[in-house]
Amino acid sequence: MHASSQGALRGERGTRIAWPPTLAAMRERGLRREHLRFVRETPRGGVLHCFVLDCSGSMLAGQRLALAKGLLIALFDHASAQRAEAALICFGGAGADLRFGPAVPRWWNERWLQPVGGGGGSPLESGVRRAAELLGRSARRRPAQQRWLWILTDGRTRDIPARPLDADEVVVVDFERGALRLGRCEALADAWGARCVAPEELIG
Repeated sequence: MHASSQGALRGERGTRIAWPPTLAAMRERGLRREHLRFVRETPRGGVLHCFVLDCSGSMLAGQRLALAKGLLIALFDHASAQRAEAALICFGGAGADLRFGPAVPRWWNERWLQPVGGGGGSPLESGVRRAAELLGRSARRRPAQQRWLWILTDGRTRDIPARPLDADEVVVVDFERGALRLGRCEALADAWGARCVAPEELIG
């Protein structure tokens, strides 16, 4: 998994550089960003990663949903290794459903995602509303917890939801492909002050 995604999954803020592995990655070359390795530090209140997965019909094109599922397995496995809580909300068709958590995903694997199908419209607002409710409950239960919101979508929606107030950090994973790009994932990230990344940046 990409170093930047590892940092995100640890919920790092102002982390310290781990110099021995950084220098090993550097070897004889000059120091570059991709060489940096960090000391693993977890916030005292723990970390929650809330994943919101677009399961609409447009995500079936070009195997986007399959790619998103594969990425989710890697993200959940990493969250489990860091003993971070995770939650999964799927939206598509007429609404959104909570499929997992929030809990530490001890037995997460591909069997959890196999029943998740795609089709219908893209009710992004419903998915974000469910995430906002979940993050709000977690904020009241564990105020010191650091809460991450991940939106995995191709942006093929006209919904413009408000940014959940209890999300400390937001990452929009852009699955839009093809020559005709609407750029709505970038627009959503800009409106929310969030990061917008391609799935390849998290996998590579």
